[in-house]
Amino acid sequence: MKRLAKRLTVIFAAGCLGGLANSLAVWLFGAYGVTKTLGVRISPDLSPTWLYPRLVWGGIWGLLFLLPVFRSSVLKRGLLLSLGPTIIQLFVVFPYKADQGMMGMGLGALTPLLVFVFNAIWGITVAIWLRFVRE
Repeated sequence: MKRLAKRLTVIFAAGCLGGLANSLAVWLFGAYGVTKTLGVRISPDLSPTWLYPRLVWGGIWGLLFLLPVFRSSVLKRGLLLSLGPTIIQLFVVFPYKADQGMMGMGLGALTPLLVFVFNAIWGITVAIWLRFVRE
C-alpha cells in the first residue's frame, strides 16, 4: 500500500510539473504574439486563477502514466498519453464549456494544432520527469 501511495504521489506531481510546462508554453505563445500571428485567439494572463486549475488537471491527467505503454520510449509515451487531454479539450471543453465550437475553431483554424503541441509538451515533460525519477 505504501508503494502504491508513493507511486501515485510521484505520478501526480509529475503531471503537475507537466501542467506547469504546458501553461508556461501557452502563456509564452500568447505573450510573444505567436498565437496571434497564427490567427489563434489564445493569450491568457499568467495568474494564479488561470494557473492553479491547469496544474491540478495536469496532475489528474498524469495518472494516465500508470498505464504500461511505451515505457522504453519517452517521446512515444508522452505523445500517446497527451492525446487524452487533447481529445477532451477539443471535443468537450471547447464546444461545451468554453462555447468556442468543435475543436475550438471559434478561436482560430490552427487551434487544434496548438492544443496538440501544448499537450505534447505536457506529456513529454511528464514522461521525462518520470524517467528521471525512475518511476
